Amino acid sequence: MTTDATPADTTSSTPSAGYTPALEVSEAEAIETTRQWVETHIIADNLCPFAAREVARNSVQYAVIPGAGLERCLQALGDELLNLDANRDAETTLVIFKDGFRDFDAYLELLDYAEALLEMQGYEGIYQLASFHPDYVFEDTEEDDAANYTNRSPFPMLHLLRESSVEAAINAYSGDVEEVPARNEALMRERGAEQLVARLKACAHAARQADSQD
Repeated sequence: MTTDATPADTTSSTPSAGYTPALEVSEAEAIETTRQWVETHIIADNLCPFAAREVARNSVQYAVIPGAGLERCLQALGDELLNLDANRDAETTLVIFKDGFRDFDAYLELLDYAEALLEMQGYEGIYQLASFHPDYVFEDTEEDDAANYTNRSPFPMLHLLRESSVEAAINAYSGDVEEVPARNEALMRERGAEQLVARLKACAHAARQADSQD
């Protein structure tokens, strides 16, 4: 459910005045928060035209990586790539870093290493990465621009996608896929940052309620 199959260049590392993830959440709560975000944000506003189909097919995986050590997290990311290799029924994996990489610069460093990992492991052309972060800021976009919420998520995360599936989905798309990012940015500005922050908070609240009842 990437809103842009190629991770955007980003420059700002100043935390936004919007949504801040809780410091301590369980693995189940992190997954449920992310699932709520996919359904009530990505799918509800059709930010990715292909997301609803994969959710309906139950082909989306969620993986939580605890801790903040770069080497350990990259190793865990490699494990998720192997998991996708072995599980052809899964189309995509959202890798959630619930404890680390809250600083956007640290996250961008992780993203650079993750791209290098794909290349080193021979996964170029097989998988691709999309990037999401609570403080995501696109290049040449102001920090408080609501358009950034196309890629702002409840937690820092990396989205692993099968490149062949992305290409097939693009080929099957009835509209002009090149117009999707601009359409999404315009819609986020129409929604406004206040409403979008409230949406993220609602995802976390719903997940916290569900976790407390288990």
